[in-house]
Amino acid sequence: MENNMFSLMASEEYSSDRRCIWVNGPVIVGAGPSGLATAACLRDEGVPFVVVERSDCIASLWQKRTYDRLKLHLPKKFCQLPKMPFPDHYPEYPTKRQFIDYLESYASHFKIKPEFNKSVESARFDETSGLWRVRTTSAGEEMEYICRWLVVATGENAEQVVPEIKGLKTEFNGEVIHACEYKSGEKFRGKRVLVVGCGNSGMEVSLDLANHNAITSMVVRSSVHVLPREIMGKSTFGISVMLMKWLPLWLVDKLILSLSWLVLGSLSNYGLKRPNIGPMELKSKTGKTPVLDIGALEKIKSGDVEIVPAIKRFSRSHVELVDGRKLDVDAVVLATGYRSNVPSWLHESEFFSKNGFPKSPFPQAWKGKSGLYAAGFTRKGLAGASADAVNIAQDIGNVWREETKRQKMRRNVGHRRCISVA
Repeated sequence: MENNMFSLMASEEYSSDRRCIWVNGPVIVGAGPSGLATAACLRDEGVPFVVVERSDCIASLWQKRTYDRLKLHLPKKFCQLPKMPFPDHYPEYPTKRQFIDYLESYASHFKIKPEFNKSVESARFDETSGLWRVRTTSAGEEMEYICRWLVVATGENAEQVVPEIKGLKTEFNGEVIHACEYKSGEKFRGKRVLVVGCGNSGMEVSLDLANHNAITSMVVRSSVHVLPREIMGKSTFGISVMLMKWLPLWLVDKLILSLSWLVLGSLSNYGLKRPNIGPMELKSKTGKTPVLDIGALEKIKSGDVEIVPAIKRFSRSHVELVDGRKLDVDAVVLATGYRSNVPSWLHESEFFSKNGFPKSPFPQAWKGKSGLYAAGFTRKGLAGASADAVNIAQDIGNVWREETKRQKMRRNVGHRRCISVA
């Protein structure tokens, strides 16, 4: 079977027959940063591939589901993809538009041409053939891709999380949107807006609303680490990375929190309580990212953004909080995060868990069995996705080169036999 399969692999990038396509190389599901990085590294290894993407563009999360004022929260050196740095003229924290331009240039440079509007309905490993069968739909038309390797690159933020809050859907008359639908605070000028969630998105949406003179409240249900984006002109994240090379995690956290206190002061009086464990340890254990402040704290301290506790219920035009207070509300922005959608389409239970993340911890989270890989599920941002991409491409590339070498040797032996018979 190996000989027959590799003969097909060596023929061309892929051949199609009606609704079934043989892919000569891996299928990459997702054309976000993780999928693009994996494709670029495979290109560099000389391995052909096919990228399928449910949207009509690359990096659809960045292009269609982010707010206008968004910038990278980390310095660009921590966010660039493998084998192509950001342009020198880009600022330290590139804007949303600059990052999208970079990704489009990246795809063009490595000749990555995703097959857009292809939504993966299912992917399963066929034990009999030893191949993956990936079924997609596009405008009602079904297509099945057959491949030896499958790279899951749909990311940690494939689907929005919308919590069940009493009365929000059934009674509240105001506008309700998820943060992925929020673009600017301009349309909310002068309105009473409740932001549910206090992560990086919740904080930045609240800041943007306050800058547009919306009457802004933000729900903070639990403890949260808020750190300055920079300390003495240096990236807080960069300082942490540097310290972690030499010091244990608990000591790095202690130093970072001490420096943050010097910059920001105590935040408990404003309704922001820190978790019992440090920000880096919390990130390592749970994937919960600390908030890097870019101005929201100033609005909180000035009273332009009010911190409120958890919600009890909504009624027609107001919200009741767990402390008994009632607030009049015109609109609600749910900054309640995202989740992986892998369990909805990948029929596999050894590598991925029910929450859509690999079961193995970093740095072993990129490789499963039977040619299954994951890119961008490390909870370590773009740097983690880039590391996954390099590992995946090298792993597949090693097998590809070895089998290409064996195939050439078989052909040479066959050619010599033909000459001797002649």
